[in-house]
Amino acid sequence: MTRDNEPLCVAGRPVAPFLRARVPALSRRVVARLRKELPAYAMLPREEIAGDIADIVQHTMRLFADAIECRAPAGDEAYDRQRESAAQRAEEGVPLDAILTAYHMGTAMCWELIADGGGPEDLPHLQEMFALTLALQRQLTSAVAGAYLAAKRIMDSEEHSGRHALMAALLAGEPPQGARTAPLYAVVALVLGEHPDEAGPASRAAVAARRKIRRVRAVLDAFAGEPVLAALDTGGGTVLLPVTQPPAWPDLRDLVDRAAKEAGVPLTAAASCVEPAGVPAAVARGAEIVVLARRTGRPPGLYRLADVLLDYQLTRPSPALPELAALLAPLDGRPELLHTLRTYLAHDLDRRATAAALHVHPNTVDYRVRRITALTGLAPARPADLQLINAALVARCAD
Repeated sequence: MTRDNEPLCVAGRPVAPFLRARVPALSRRVVARLRKELPAYAMLPREEIAGDIADIVQHTMRLFADAIECRAPAGDEAYDRQRESAAQRAEEGVPLDAILTAYHMGTAMCWELIADGGGPEDLPHLQEMFALTLALQRQLTSAVAGAYLAAKRIMDSEEHSGRHALMAALLAGEPPQGARTAPLYAVVALVLGEHPDEAGPASRAAVAARRKIRRVRAVLDAFAGEPVLAALDTGGGTVLLPVTQPPAWPDLRDLVDRAAKEAGVPLTAAASCVEPAGVPAAVARGAEIVVLARRTGRPPGLYRLADVLLDYQLTRPSPALPELAALLAPLDGRPELLHTLRTYLAHDLDRRATAAALHVHPNTVDYRVRRITALTGLAPARPADLQLINAALVARCAD
């Protein structure tokens, strides 16, 4: 028999503090074993293994140590992080059996560590801890499996299908059948950069891409207070945020910045707020603005028509457009001159700043600018020519 007021011990050492002190090292061993023995975990991006997976392993081990210290299993609310993790794995396509195996594997490794060196005199304490282990496993299995299956049901639910049908109707400019629309929609067109993990093996790249999209959607859902209408793939897409009044522009800009930060990729977006009937035109215009912002070398972030107004107008089809683009045709085949020209203009004709950006000597910039003038007849230092050069660069983006 054991006394309730004494700590559970093995080989003369209290087990709870012993286990807590070894959580970091033991979690590394568990993660390494997961990657080695479970293919589903080997396919996950290294960032996720070192971050989310390692964190949940350590959290579970500390729950085990707490149960041993309190000599009672944790309450149901203690497993919320495991539930959230299971839902994320469901969205990433990790099989449920692999997740449950991972938890059993980690628990077994904890048990091996704490039971090591135990003798006959430790049997009562080992028996009590074994009962706590079984209780922990039962709670974990229930929480993880329940959250995983709930996430899968949501992914396949009629509500999920209904959102897709509603978005399809809005994009087509058709009245939705049996669905209520929001008074307004913030229409966001976005382009997602590639995460470093997407450059790995195909299976790992696919997981990294899904994870990137999931993180972007989570930020957007939180902003809207409900699941947003979205058509996203690994390169970007369109999102409709239901709103009752136009969001403040700084709030939308912060939203895009947060989404980029959470996804770990550069994100270029355009946004406008319209009534349901205006969604198709807003989507088309947003896509044009994003393309224009990227082609003209603007940094990632959120843009509206006012931010690219002149460039947008200059790229509209007109008889003058080919003529403008042709002004810089003599630079075709000379990419170093065209790149120098763009950089020179971006740095307000500052030769030293341009040289620093290009990693060349300022005299090289002077030589290239002279060559540009000789080939095109246009001198950036002449105000009238500068306007034509800017217009010609924008016109070339319309090709």
